[in-house]
Formats: sequence, structure tokens, C-alpha cells
Amino acid sequence: IEYIQSYYYNKVEYARFSSSLGKFVGFTQYGLKQADYWNSDTSYLAQLNAEKERYCLHNIGIWFSNI
Repeated sequence: IEYIQSYYYNKVEYARFSSSLGKFVGFTQYGLKQADYWNSDTSYLAQLNAEKERYCLHNIGIWFSNI
């Protein structure tokens, strides 16, 4: 299971957080700057890594039981 949070502007993805990497990755010049800024905040990264447990792992049994 992987938690992904993507950021878009004008239908172009400029940055993404991936729980498997544990950090942000930028795809545009602006996205690279934002990713560096967000990656420097360890408390924000810890919060997003906890989202995997809070949101994904909690609901996986519900989603697969409906299939």
C-alpha cells in the first residue's frame, strides 16, 4: 500500500509525496523548489507518513470486503 499526495496546476503535476519514498519529488522547476522546502520540514514529512497508517491501512479491509 502506498499513500500518494499530488499537487497540480493547470492540469500539470508539479510535485508529489510518496510514502514509499518518504519525501516529496518535484517535476517542474517550481515543483523542485517546493519539494526542497517541504522535505526540509521533518514534522510535515512525519505527518504525511502517518497518513498511510491513518487512512490507507485503516480502510483497506473495508475496500477489499466490498470487492
